[in-house]
Amino acid sequence: MTYKLLNILSNREFDDTGWLLSDPKGEKPSLIRAIYNKKQIDFKDTSFGLYKFSDWLPITRMLENSSAPITYKSKGLADKLGLNNLYITFSGYFPAIGANMKTCSFKETEAYSVCGRMDENTKGVIVVASAGNTARAFARVCSENKIPIVITVPHDNISALWFDAPLDPCVKIFTVESGADYFDAIALGNEIISNDGFYAEGGATNVARRDGMGTTYLSAVETIGELPDYYFQAVGSGTGAIAAYEANLRFIEDGRFGNKITKHILSQNYPFTIMTRSWDARSRELLSYDVDQARVDAATIDAKVLSNRKPPYSVYGGLFDSLSATDGKMVNVTNDGIREAQQLFAECEGIDVLSAAGVGVKSLVDCVEAGMIDKDSIVMLNITGGGEELFKKEHDIVYAQPIHIFPIGFTPEDVKLVLSEIF
Repeated sequence: MTYKLLNILSNREFDDTGWLLSDPKGEKPSLIRAIYNKKQIDFKDTSFGLYKFSDWLPITRMLENSSAPITYKSKGLADKLGLNNLYITFSGYFPAIGANMKTCSFKETEAYSVCGRMDENTKGVIVVASAGNTARAFARVCSENKIPIVITVPHDNISALWFDAPLDPCVKIFTVESGADYFDAIALGNEIISNDGFYAEGGATNVARRDGMGTTYLSAVETIGELPDYYFQAVGSGTGAIAAYEANLRFIEDGRFGNKITKHILSQNYPFTIMTRSWDARSRELLSYDVDQARVDAATIDAKVLSNRKPPYSVYGGLFDSLSATDGKMVNVTNDGIREAQQLFAECEGIDVLSAAGVGVKSLVDCVEAGMIDKDSIVMLNITGGGEELFKKEHDIVYAQPIHIFPIGFTPEDVKLVLSEIF
């Protein structure tokens, strides 16, 4: 085994005995973290795809067809904003710069890492809940590698499940009826997991998901040659930002790239701003959010993938702790702001970006205009998805359909009956 696991709260190290999502001896809820035997990372060449970062991925195998995030020094957007050291980490489809993620989202990084953590003899069906982009990434990776999976999404987000080829039957998609949100999809996934033969992917609790997403930060540091001063990203669960902070700590231990803690500036799509409100209040516990209002707000925002009302914010090692450690800030971006930012990025950088990435771009623009960022600061902008328009223009697209639509008020009996009919 190339790594051990660490209970972030108790500091206990232990072996990964197989798909652990928490410390079996932990007395209180806490994320666990991978501690790699190799303290100084060796970056492999691009032919390895995402697995060029395998020294710091908790994997047992390398799957075919993965792609790594691409970091480059911006000229167009940098000149527009007056920044001398703006680096863009692009996860998506942009062949001109070498970016070839066919789902156009950085969720591919977690899918290839999580599925790479599986042993080839793993039994059962993995279950993944998603607001859209994660579903698309896991569906594609599992389809291509014949990995049985159940994916749950809100039915209003089913249009996010587009592909350039039909999915293998090993991929089963369930939705929760129109009006449901991401949390309803999570609840359905949890109910499925309670049945024999199914197991949880784990979300933020899975070290492979976080360290897969952390490759965006690894890509940036490899290109820049040192740790950035600022990290900008839009967040729905905050898992990618947690991952970036953990990667930051590994680089400090590596010792070759500096010892600074990168300041996080994270953003949400107004009015779905549960984490922004909680962080502004410096509350470890998430502030209350009426369920019906949350569903309305989730339907209102452009970046629907950012609509997680139960994110890993409060848990030890979660977003509250990483924001605290990085002296972080959270900002809000409106739908109009997203659209302005998407247009600006396309004009300056020559590629379209997804709405969630537009949130991150707009947050950078606003912070620069507010005088918060020095022109010589080293800034990493994490573009979490882009190139969808280009990809769809170059490929014939098929849309996946659910094999069953559950009501919002589904019962355990409903789920058990459907599963017995399909599996």
